[in-house]
Amino acid sequence: MRNYGVAVVGGGVGKIHIEAWKALPDKFTVRCICDLQEETARAVAEKYALPSIATNLDDVLCRGDIDIVDICTPSSIRVAPVEAALSAGKHVVCEKPLAGSLADVGRLEKAATAAKGRLMPIFQYRYGNGVRKLKHLIDKGLAGRLYLSTIETLWRRGAAYYAVPWRGKWQTELGGTLTTHAIHAHDLLCWLAGPVRSVFARTATRVVPSIEVEDCAAASLEMADGSLATLSVTLGAAADTSRLRFCFENFTAESCTSPYSPGSEPWSFTPASPEAGERLTAALADFTPKKERFAGQFEDFHAALESGGKLPITIGDSRRSIELLTALYASARSGVPQTLPVPKTHPGYNGWQP
Repeated sequence: MRNYGVAVVGGGVGKIHIEAWKALPDKFTVRCICDLQEETARAVAEKYALPSIATNLDDVLCRGDIDIVDICTPSSIRVAPVEAALSAGKHVVCEKPLAGSLADVGRLEKAATAAKGRLMPIFQYRYGNGVRKLKHLIDKGLAGRLYLSTIETLWRRGAAYYAVPWRGKWQTELGGTLTTHAIHAHDLLCWLAGPVRSVFARTATRVVPSIEVEDCAAASLEMADGSLATLSVTLGAAADTSRLRFCFENFTAESCTSPYSPGSEPWSFTPASPEAGERLTAALADFTPKKERFAGQFEDFHAALESGGKLPITIGDSRRSIELLTALYASARSGVPQTLPVPKTHPGYNGWQP
């Protein structure tokens, strides 16, 4: 079994990634932290006992002991580093959103197809044993028809949060709470109940009026299977809460309310009948838990690299997420429902930012 050398690019969110990589020491070794600010890089290297730092991506890409480049830069500066790392023959992991437009996703798809290395976007919420139980039941055909899904991202972020210079701006953050905070919960909807057929959305900036982007949003969706879904998002809640509910023909599933790990236990599964309850109990008896969040995704990434099999999260998964963002913003601005998939002729195909 190969141990892969990792360089993490970006010392903010990158710290969480480093912790996950280091939780799998037989599979990965973090060899470098790269950040434009040398002081930040040195602080992260000291905290996690990393052997080297860099302040320039080129100094990372030329190293033969780096197999994986993990891009954790701010949202607006990811496409070029991903392309550069792929061109250098590295495997690439990239935080969400992968890009700021469907056109740029297409660029990265082409780059990944031509590259020696492989590109995996991040969607760590899928790695929770509660939500994976639901996926297990769906895959076994026990859910029946889906009627309604409700996805709530109710967090609290005030003016102090937006004091960071690149936050709250279209140019640097690419969007507001739909892009930055709720994107993972909305990915879970697409993973479990997708694809999306149409959306109608409203957005508002009510919590911190000084920012450019939205901090509240509400949307109604029709899924391809005919089921309905609602998305509720605010940064003005009294406390951070995330919640997902799925009303199926044979049971209703409800998540825990952990804001950053709604996929984790405990989840509740309420059967529609005693017979359905017996089937649920029998099916869950053969469920196998996995590592959660980033460590779980990275462990599956290692398995895919070793086997050459399908990546646990694909560029296609990221495309669906970015397509939903494109449609949500277009609907909110136009007041008109948007149909998916989004064609290349759509005015938002090259970016949803105004």
